[in-house]
Amino acid sequence: MANKNHAEIMSPAGSFECLAAAIKAGADSVYFGVEHLNMRARAANNFKLSNLPKISKICKENDVKSYLTVNTILYDHDLSLMKKLIDAAKAAGVTAIIASDIAAISYAHSVGIEVHISTQLNVSNIEAVKFYSQYADVVVLARELSIQQIKKICDDIKTKNICGPAGELVKIELFAHGALCVSISGKCYMSLATYNASANRGLCLQNCRRAYKVTDEETGVELVVDNKYIMSPKDLCTIGFIDKILEAGVSVLKIEGRGKKADYVYTVTKVYREAADCYLNGKSDGKYISYTKEKIDAWTKRLEEVYNRGFWHGGYYLGKKLGEWSNAAGSKATKEKIYVGKAKNYFSKSKVGEFIIEADKIKVGDEVIITGPTTGFVEGKVSSISSGDKAVNIAGKGADITIPIKEKIRKNDKLFVVVERSA
Repeated sequence: MANKNHAEIMSPAGSFECLAAAIKAGADSVYFGVEHLNMRARAANNFKLSNLPKISKICKENDVKSYLTVNTILYDHDLSLMKKLIDAAKAAGVTAIIASDIAAISYAHSVGIEVHISTQLNVSNIEAVKFYSQYADVVVLARELSIQQIKKICDDIKTKNICGPAGELVKIELFAHGALCVSISGKCYMSLATYNASANRGLCLQNCRRAYKVTDEETGVELVVDNKYIMSPKDLCTIGFIDKILEAGVSVLKIEGRGKKADYVYTVTKVYREAADCYLNGKSDGKYISYTKEKIDAWTKRLEEVYNRGFWHGGYYLGKKLGEWSNAAGSKATKEKIYVGKAKNYFSKSKVGEFIIEADKIKVGDEVIITGPTTGFVEGKVSSISSGDKAVNIAGKGADITIPIKEKIRKNDKLFVVVERSA
């Protein structure tokens, strides 16, 4: 069950940049897909099978757990590939397989690799947890449960001593932040029905995210609705009630976003790491003094800076009514990043980075971020710019510049200027 002084923050890794960003931000574990047979087969830049040893090595060197998603519906012709993926994961030393099809669950268990039950199985009661405990050490509960229902399941695991194959009490994982969809616990047939592209096979075309009109077929009258995005929920944000989630007995907090960029992964991971640690380690005289409204407001503001469709603060967990729908097709982030160039060199002694400006411009005072496969994510503010032997205040396309960078970066890392997003 939950370690009272630590919560596992599980972060998405859709690329090596995001993997490095998650680790730097304090993730305890990362989840990722390779090739096909995962729920982001279309949306994310999935790793190749040959990447597994490198991913596993990076994670082990940083004391981070690695979870491979093999969580789609499987057909007979998928079984040989499924076994190939799981065998490769075991050989590479991947920590666990996240699965929803009993074929993948039973095969992973049979070859001795840890299994986690995916949210697609919609586990909503203690008997389901008990059944899957014969295969799995971690169970992801359905997203539609209330905190009270979650706590009851966590309490029952302890009182009934429900253990997984490792001999320890089954851990409960909960979806904590990111994109929700109109489906029930990730199972949706809309894309399949309209485009023959099954979301349950990782091929969702996200047609629920579009604007729709509602028309009475008999009269032709268009109904008046407040929002045309009537099937696109806002993103879940639980930062304001992490205390309730952890007190319920949840061990793992999952952050959605294998299709997102490194700045999203870094920011969201870091915020939830801070919030969980702040709550669990801020106890004094029997009261939690560090997890305050002021801090929650500050964390929320930081979350709003990166990709989001607006936030549903509570979701089903707090029993709030439905109707938290997004009113835009894309991101409502308060900040956006503009690509300006790439790194040519980094001078460790002087902590200066050299860049070639390939687009737009950069000026003194700009907020910048730098991302790369090994670097992950670095942020800072431009305190000075040198071009040639001269100090300049602004540099445009084609300029070769140096700027102070406190953290090590690498050749070909991407440089972005961060600006306030226009309304």
